[in-house]
Parts: sequence; C-alpha cells; structure tokens
Amino acid sequence: MGEILTVDQKNPSDEVVCRAASVLRDGGVAVVPTDSVYGICCAAVHGNPGHMRIFDIKRRARAQTLPWFVADIDDLRVYGREVPDWTLRLAQAQWPGALTLVVRASEAVPVEYAQPMPDGPTIALRVPNSELCRALVRSLGCPLAQTSANTHGAPAATTGHGVEPAIVAAADLTLDGGAAPVGVASTIVDAAGAMPRVLRSGALSETDVLLACGLA
Repeated sequence: MGEILTVDQKNPSDEVVCRAASVLRDGGVAVVPTDSVYGICCAAVHGNPGHMRIFDIKRRARAQTLPWFVADIDDLRVYGREVPDWTLRLAQAQWPGALTLVVRASEAVPVEYAQPMPDGPTIALRVPNSELCRALVRSLGCPLAQTSANTHGAPAATTGHGVEPAIVAAADLTLDGGAAPVGVASTIVDAAGAMPRVLRSGALSETDVLLACGLA
C-alpha cells in the first residue's frame, strides 16, 4: 500500500507539496485531487519510468497518450506551437478550470508524451483550478502527465475515498483532498485545427466553448 496524506488542494501545505514533488521527481506515481476528478500522475520528463507505470496501473493501452497539467496560460506557448488566437481567448476565459486543449506539440514536448498525427504531433494541456496541482508543477519545474485515477472503463473518482483500493495500493503516494469541487471530467477541445472541435463534453458545454472563443 502506498503512502496516504491528507491535503487541502486550495491551500496545500509546503510539507505536502514538497513530499509529493519528491516522490514525483524520483520517478514515482501519485494520486492527486483536482478540480474535476481525482487523477494519477507523474513528472512529464523524458525517460520517466512512472509514465509507463500509469498505463499498467490503469490497465490502459499504451498506444494512448496522457494529458498534461501545466501551471499557467503562458505554458500554452511553451508546449504548443502555431496556437490560434481563438485558442488563446478560450484559455484566457476558462483557465484555470476544467478545460483541456489539444494543440500542436512544440519541440519542448518529449516524443513519448506527444500524440502522433498526420499533420504533426499534438499534446493535451490544462491549467487546473487546483492550487495543489499548480504548486506541484511549479515545484517540479515540469508539467504533470496525468489521467483519471481509475482502472480503464471504471468510473472516475470524485472523492479520496472513491479511489479504487487497487489504484491506491499501486501508487507511491495518494493525496486525499476530500471531494473534488467540480466532480465532472474536463471538456476536451481539439485546438490543432482552424476551428474548435469538442472531443469530449464535460464541465463546459460546446456553447460555453464557442462563446469564450468569440465564435458564437
């Protein structure tokens, strides 16, 4: 069984952030609360063994890629390239929050984290409305590669107690922050093309997305 710590994700203690960052920096895997649902994550650096462990823990196909948590909207230009103006307007309106943007990946994205596409690799980015997650990114100095903390096909956990025991046992650290405030997965928008395309409906509706882009 991995270590379990209680955390206030709106106001995390320095001790908890340092402990979690240490685990992740050493190639570990952690379960963390987010604004939407609980996630399982690792440091998004090249050659991190934690990256493949997440797929094994979730029993998820390795052909898929993991979205990233970043700390600030400026990271959209760091890890994305050729980002359309409407994407920047959408991010400014909805970040931090339950919105994931799929953009063309810059050279700053290690190849194992990028999704191969005919027009070039992409990466899914989100600034979560969670001081804990953003503090971890800043402490690590790199994004968090993450996905929902559940085995493939099972419901996403919205509370610490709701995380499957097998996930808690397999992770190196679980941070229990109680109930996730949104309790719904993020909306995913394909921002790699000329116009927005909603790939997954979640906390934001398609109308919310188009209005924020200035396209409705």
